[in-house]
Amino acid sequence: MADTPTHAQRFAAVVVPAAKRAGYYGHGAQARLARDTGMSESSVSRMFKGQAVPDIKFLEPLAAAIHYSAIDLLIESGLVSPQSQQSRHETDQSHVGSSLTPVDAANRLGITDSVGREMFFATIERLKRLESDEDAGDRADDTRGGTAAQM
Repeated sequence: MADTPTHAQRFAAVVVPAAKRAGYYGHGAQARLARDTGMSESSVSRMFKGQAVPDIKFLEPLAAAIHYSAIDLLIESGLVSPQSQQSRHETDQSHVGSSLTPVDAANRLGITDSVGREMFFATIERLKRLESDEDAGDRADDTRGGTAAQM
């Protein structure tokens, strides 16, 4: 009976060929990918060898560099269930503004893998911070008279 691949091995099985298709091949390819994503060269090397899954903060830059969406990368590597993609498109408007927790959302999206759930929760927190930062920027613009008044 064959061993079940680890999360890191499944992730590498998707990332490595996609990186090659995106032009990251030959001498210096891993260094270029590291530079383009903000990852360390050693992290890229471990990822390519199927020894590690990158930190969540590198998911979006990595996905963009290899011409994937972050969710497709998670689904194809098996870190998130395919049902999560379908559920994303079937958002029931009656839930908008409800007190849906990240745990409830992960459960409804079918995200059962512990690494996938951790990545999902971290992404939610990052989006909350981005929204908060944008709101703070908008308020600052309002107090300074907006862009036109600043010119």
